[in-house]
Amino acid sequence: MRCLDPSAIVRWMAATLLLALAPLAAADEGVSDTTVKWGMSAPLSGPNGAYGRAMKEGIEAYFAQVNARGGVAGRRLELVALDDGYETAAAVANAKQLIDGHKVFALLGFYGTSPTEAVLPVLEARRVPLIGTVSGAEVLRKPASPYMFHLRASYNDETAEIVKALTTVGVRRIAVFYQDDGFGQAGLKGVVQALQQHQLQPVATASVPRNSVDVAQAVQVIAKAEPQAVVMVTLYRPTAEFVKRMREAGASPHFVALSPVGTDQLIAELGPQHSRGIQVSQVIPYPWSDKLPVVREYKKVLAEHARHHHFSYYSLEGYLNAKLVVAAMERAGRPLTRTRLIEALRAAPFDLGGYTVKYIPGSNSGSTYVEISVVGQDGRILN
Repeated sequence: MRCLDPSAIVRWMAATLLLALAPLAAADEGVSDTTVKWGMSAPLSGPNGAYGRAMKEGIEAYFAQVNARGGVAGRRLELVALDDGYETAAAVANAKQLIDGHKVFALLGFYGTSPTEAVLPVLEARRVPLIGTVSGAEVLRKPASPYMFHLRASYNDETAEIVKALTTVGVRRIAVFYQDDGFGQAGLKGVVQALQQHQLQPVATASVPRNSVDVAQAVQVIAKAEPQAVVMVTLYRPTAEFVKRMREAGASPHFVALSPVGTDQLIAELGPQHSRGIQVSQVIPYPWSDKLPVVREYKKVLAEHARHHHFSYYSLEGYLNAKLVVAAMERAGRPLTRTRLIEALRAAPFDLGGYTVKYIPGSNSGSTYVEISVVGQDGRILN
């Protein structure tokens, strides 16, 4: 009987082990030899549709640029974007449809605190990552989900910067106008906490229902308190209506909004003249500057690949989101799996061209970048 070469036995065992493990190493759903499919849910129609459409434009422009140069490891990128109208139930249904029906590899660019919070159990049950959410709420950050990664700073980061800027110039009587949902309540909590650091509390708080512009009661409550400034944790339509009605009531405090308001959408709704002087905290770099490499690149790519190429904070946020997921896929290599993608996101910081994203252990917040812009003459956004 012929004796087997020990080295041959080792090679055979190694080959058998590799074959046994091969199914585990295979690419996940949404990944083929030629494509990688991503899913997005956001308002694409209705009163908040401008936000989702701008983000989608930024994502698609970067994906088109990557596809034009051969894709990621030879795979073209596809985006399946579904409209949820900024409604929680629709966002949950879309997430399930994207994962179970469209068989996407992963998700990106979801919009809103309440919709995204409701989607979280779907991600965790199916072990599908979501990268890039338009929400700074702490409820999505603590405790950190292993399947959710935020590109933008938190509302606590924004409100701390706003309160610091106001108190630095002697403003102490600060009111809060907020949207009565997860987004608005998270922003309200952030303002209260930031004020406590300065031994202050809001002189008044008032809310508006989500997807409503019924601000009459809020105007009455806040105008009566005679604040020096009002921090507005609302989207562009109720924000515009509130500012308009406050001025009609003879109140003229400093108006400061959080980034989800959408500065250019607010200016379009309120008009350049009536928007002048409104400040907005921004968590994305100034989209009209040539200072950062990523912004110069964004403007060039948008002009080449987008139908309208309207520069905006939301469009740039979508672009950065797309650039982050592409960088993570390139780092993950082959085979492309969700586990490898998550490991790649946590492996080291990403320099996206002057905008850095870094996920430290125990955190899914990628950035603390905040700056405050102001609307100047003729509706120009100044930073």
